[in-house]
Amino acid sequence: MDRVILHCDCNAFYASVETLLRPELEKVPMAVCGDPESRHGIILAKNERAKKFGVATAETIWQAKRKCPGLTLVPPHRGEYVKYSRLVNEIYQRYTDQVEPFGIDESWLDVTGSQNLFGTGPEIADEIRRTVREELGLTVSVGVSFNKAFAKLGSDYKKPDATTVISRENFRRIVWPLPVGALLYVGKAAQETLAQLQVRTIGQLAACDRALVAKRLGKMGEMIHDYANGLDMSPVRAADDAREIKSVGNGMTYRRNLVGLEDIRLAVLTLSDSVSARMRRHGVKCRTVQVLIRDPGFKSISRQRALPAPTHLGKEIAEAALSIIRDAWDLRAPIRMITITGASLTDAGGAGEQLSLFAPPDDESREKRERLEAAVDGIREKFGQDAIGPAGVLGNDIGIGGAGWNKDE
Repeated sequence: MDRVILHCDCNAFYASVETLLRPELEKVPMAVCGDPESRHGIILAKNERAKKFGVATAETIWQAKRKCPGLTLVPPHRGEYVKYSRLVNEIYQRYTDQVEPFGIDESWLDVTGSQNLFGTGPEIADEIRRTVREELGLTVSVGVSFNKAFAKLGSDYKKPDATTVISRENFRRIVWPLPVGALLYVGKAAQETLAQLQVRTIGQLAACDRALVAKRLGKMGEMIHDYANGLDMSPVRAADDAREIKSVGNGMTYRRNLVGLEDIRLAVLTLSDSVSARMRRHGVKCRTVQVLIRDPGFKSISRQRALPAPTHLGKEIAEAALSIIRDAWDLRAPIRMITITGASLTDAGGAGEQLSLFAPPDDESREKRERLEAAVDGIREKFGQDAIGPAGVLGNDIGIGGAGWNKDE
């Protein structure tokens, strides 16, 4: 028997929550946006009235205002989004305990075992939409299918406040004509690679030689080829299932461009401090440090480096990141954004950690550093994240400092 999977997607979630907070916004074209002064001036969400003017998520504010001069802009209220996300997922959990969030406004539900209680998949989908609308004032689009990939396609297929069923009988008619970028995990780079193979629709991907797609895109190519053919057996995980942490990262777009080693050093120190604190909180160390740099023209480079020994120390992560940047970047060139990530994680207890036979580490110095950074963790836990930080943060003009500079992103 086929599984019955739902994908529930809250429509224009940020904008809809803002309208609940300020009902008058329902009557005007409105968009939630970042702060232009801190260079986060992009559209995060828009309501249906703004959408009719062609306002698009992720475009700049000036582009949106050019399309819709009367556009009302509101700042994001992230705490409210988290609150409503929790409330929506609590409604989903009335119908099944297999609820897997996919971002703040989307979730998969496996309702295979719930049909004797609540009806068929489409009936459960319609009931969920009605309940969310009546209890929370939000609308949800739901895809119903026999796997997760097609269920997500279904929730995107018709909006707002709609149920779309994609079955074994109709998926070729509904799914295959869609652009290949509509398929889960097919991003811009994959679309460009597939276009070189004359693959532009999901049906063309399904018909393409699997080995050829794998040759160009690796294991991801095999996966999306299977998805296109309806061969997705990935389970819906319960909301309380433990998730394996594969990496810990933090990034920041700066108030002005970083130029020169001192700017870069301050940025790297604060990001590394945040990443290391989170790793200690999760009880992990990283074997690899990754750095992503984006310039003012939005061109990005990404580099990584293996470490001589696993670490969760901010000093060691910062040293590795600075070394990567020195080797990969012209220090005179401006930088708009930096992200630092600790990857290839291992348990902080020491499992899998090998000591060098030729250059034994300075254990005493490292132990002192670990005690120092653990003490900083304790101070922050007791007095707040802003209680202590690198001295260079004081008086800087790149946007680090003040409330929340060390906040996880």
